[in-house]
Order: sequence, then structure tokens, then C-alpha cells
Amino acid sequence: MAAVMNNRRYANQYASVHTESIVEESTPHALIQMLMGGFLMQVNAAKGAIAQNNWEAKSTHISRAISIIGGLIDGLDMERGGSIAENLTRLYEYINAKLFQASAENSLEILDEVSDLMRSVKEAWDAIPEEHR
Repeated sequence: MAAVMNNRRYANQYASVHTESIVEESTPHALIQMLMGGFLMQVNAAKGAIAQNNWEAKSTHISRAISIIGGLIDGLDMERGGSIAENLTRLYEYINAKLFQASAENSLEILDEVSDLMRSVKEAWDAIPEEHR
């Protein structure tokens, strides 16, 4: 059992170092892409947890999605972003409110809604030409 615990600890340490390396080497644009992708993965995992009646996992995944939204809000440049940053702030705040609602109601439909919203934003973000990133 101790060997299994050590292997997990080493695997977690490796994953942490690997993640730090990716973050350090990424552009701000790529980091936002990763956050959006991570959000979609967390919401999808929350949907799976709801389908399996795993309320603890649902809460964990929705909490992570909420944290990611917080990171996206924190990353907005309100001075340079103007109305786009303001609109994204409102959208992200709406998504956060819907995540809390989805958690309280165990609603797959609400999670589908926030996934669709984020997917639309991510598609627009991914389409930004390289020279404007």
C-alpha cells in the first residue's frame, strides 16, 4: 500500500511540474484557451457526476469551473478591452450564477447552457488571427 501511495505522490509531483512548465511557456492567448478548455472539461465531468448521482464529485467539478471563471474574469483588461471586456464580465458573471443554480438543482440542462455559451466564446477566441494575439 505504501508503494502505491508513493507512486501517486510522485505522479502528482510530475503532473504539477509538467503543468507549471506548460504555463510558463504559454502565451497569454494560449493560457486563456487552456482555461476555457478546462472549464468545458469540468462542466462535462460535473454532468457525468450528476448522471451517476455522485454529488461530491459534482460539487468538486462545479467548484473548479467557478474558479476557472474567476480566473477568466481576473484576466480581463478593462482599460484596453473596453466594451468587449465589459460584455465578457457580464457573461462570465451570468455563467457563474448559472453554475450555482445548476449545482443546487442538479441540472444537466443548465450545464449544457453554460457549456454552449463557453464553447461560443472559445470558438471566437480560437479564431483570433495570430498577428492579433
